Amino acid sequence: MDVQDCLNMLREIKDVAFATVDAKGKPQVRMIDVMLVEEGRLYFCTARGKNFYKELLRAPDVAVTGMNKKYQMVRLNGLACRVEDQKEKIDRIFEANPSMKDVYPGESRYILEAFRIEDGELEFFDLGQPHICRKTFTFGEHKNTGRGYYITDKCTGCGVCLDVCPQQCILEKTPYEIVQEHCLHCGLCYERCPSEAVAGREL
Repeated sequence: MDVQDCLNMLREIKDVAFATVDAKGKPQVRMIDVMLVEEGRLYFCTARGKNFYKELLRAPDVAVTGMNKKYQMVRLNGLACRVEDQKEKIDRIFEANPSMKDVYPGESRYILEAFRIEDGELEFFDLGQPHICRKTFTFGEHKNTGRGYYITDKCTGCGVCLDVCPQQCILEKTPYEIVQEHCLHCGLCYERCPSEAVAGREL
């Protein structure tokens, strides 16, 4: 699993949830079609008359989530940028998504404007196996934020975190170590550690 796999998965799911912020600072979520994935970029479009379009221009930070039938989820946080070659990209989108011709026949397609996400953070999360699996990637110029819990040098090796972890993803080392790929980010180890040895990055 890598960045391209995650983007391809969002394209395969196609109808994904897009979160934006409106003019009053309130969160808004819509189901939006992922129209293209090309060269490490995700493309979608919307009509200029929609509030979604206005929100993207005002505050282009978006959050995108999709889950397939195997209970595999991809989360994307990134910056939505309006593409420069609008007519060419809209034509390309209609070529790749023929059903769009029924929704916007003929020249009406050009009320749509295309956006791309080329910088961001992706998280793959698989709930469809006995031990959950998560992986985080960055793409474009986005820098890794290093999310999740980790165990510091305050660890005394008491084993409390090991006992309470629902995924049993903590290793007995010095200090103990959380296997990030299988961590739920539930925070039980953080709450129960008597030495306050568990710390958390932005989750």
